[in-house]
Amino acid sequence: MRPLVVQKYGGTSVGSIDRIQNVARRVQATVDAGNRVIAVVSAMSGETNRLLELAGGICKEPSVRETDVVIASGEQVSAALLSIALSHGGTRARSFLGHQICIHTDAAHGRARIRAIDAARLNAFLDEGGAAIVAGFQGVNEAGDITTLGRGGSDTTAVAIAAATSADACEIYTDVDGVYTTDPRVVPEARKLDRISYDEMLELASLGAKVLQIRSVEFAKRYGVPVHVRSSFKEDTGTWVVPEESNMEDVLVSGVAFDRDQAKITLPNVPDRPGLAAHIFSPIAEEGIVVDMIIQNVSDDGTTDMTFTVPRSDVERAMAIVRAVSAEVGAGEPTTEGDIAKVSVVGLGMRSHAGVAAQIFELLGGEGINIHMISTSEIKVSVVIDAKYVELATRVLHKHLVGDAEPDS
Repeated sequence: MRPLVVQKYGGTSVGSIDRIQNVARRVQATVDAGNRVIAVVSAMSGETNRLLELAGGICKEPSVRETDVVIASGEQVSAALLSIALSHGGTRARSFLGHQICIHTDAAHGRARIRAIDAARLNAFLDEGGAAIVAGFQGVNEAGDITTLGRGGSDTTAVAIAAATSADACEIYTDVDGVYTTDPRVVPEARKLDRISYDEMLELASLGAKVLQIRSVEFAKRYGVPVHVRSSFKEDTGTWVVPEESNMEDVLVSGVAFDRDQAKITLPNVPDRPGLAAHIFSPIAEEGIVVDMIIQNVSDDGTTDMTFTVPRSDVERAMAIVRAVSAEVGAGEPTTEGDIAKVSVVGLGMRSHAGVAAQIFELLGGEGINIHMISTSEIKVSVVIDAKYVELATRVLHKHLVGDAEPDS
């Protein structure tokens, strides 16, 4: 049987008729090379925001169900246009929407999670020799309602379809040509990685790297889908995201990521007794707010100061919850600080090399950069610093750590 390749094209890649025709030529070339092809497409660049503005122009808080119906139409248009372009060029093609495949999701409108994919209809069309074009970002819940997967959801659609169809590879076409050791706009010396492990990519995606959506990497790791991140505008090989390989730990640090979308909340004088942490963070979780770092400082007087970080866009909602909890438990007045950022160093080699964290602290201290918070995992060290130092910190850490076999003694 011919190899099966799933390709995903982002909003920039299908941002105009000329670009859609360019995508059609790339899909055609992949078919001509002897492959079966499923192409997953995003909405044309800027279209989702335009549709959201239309919904918001009617009322301040439109129904989440109807909003999903509105914004899912962006991918529907892209899929149909690409199918038209392929058919006009002589390639048999057909567009499929999320409910036509069908991509089953939960009922969380605007941030739905994929539960299962029925690939029978896709497989049948592929067996007939056609190129299947799938609208990304969308699915259908048990009630038959259209759902959307959240920003970057087309990546998740593509990898999930690759897993469901046992594809040989999933190619993510975007406006960058691979995964870099850091943002080249901040560090011009950043280099493109040939290969990176799922775990490293998961860390980088969760830490602010925008190349891949984190849920797509989780799917790839769970089902062993090889993911190839490539440029829509070049023929060059990009970066393969693959299972861990024996030589990957030879590289100490694979990348430095940063995230400016951070805010810090401090709740002082919290009574130090069992269950209060859950009392604080459970309602925050119920609101769908992701808490990142947490620090608890216990005092001799039986109270503790609780400090944690959330996305900057969620800080007002989080503060409303924290104020209510503070009043309930008799804690102090919560405060917030938004002028912060997170910088993170990631690498499989950190498992087997001691002293990386110490070197990070020394490098930042040498530049006069104060560290507010620290978080570590087996292959990551993250620090929260003043936002004004984020580029300086990224440059100095990249210069001294990326590519080194081991930390300086």
